[in-house]
Amino acid sequence: MQFSHDSIASAYAFFHQKWRVYSQSQLAWQQDDIEYAISSYVVSMDPNLYGALSKGRPDFLKSHTTFAADMVEAIDQLESLLGE
Repeated sequence: MQFSHDSIASAYAFFHQKWRVYSQSQLAWQQDDIEYAISSYVVSMDPNLYGALSKGRPDFLKSHTTFAADMVEAIDQLESLLGE
């Protein structure tokens, strides 16, 4: 593994918490705020971890169009990494 367990756990906790709110929200501004928070987070997260999650896709977790699908994918991947 090329990234620490702590970086995986931190990302998982942040993404999971934000996803729970995002997926239940009916407010566009609230979803936009969460998309912004996640895209800001990924800029500063462990680049090796982001690279593994994104699989080379530069807009992963940064594009409004694919955000929901990206979040589900990222959380699933992080859960798998935590189980290793």
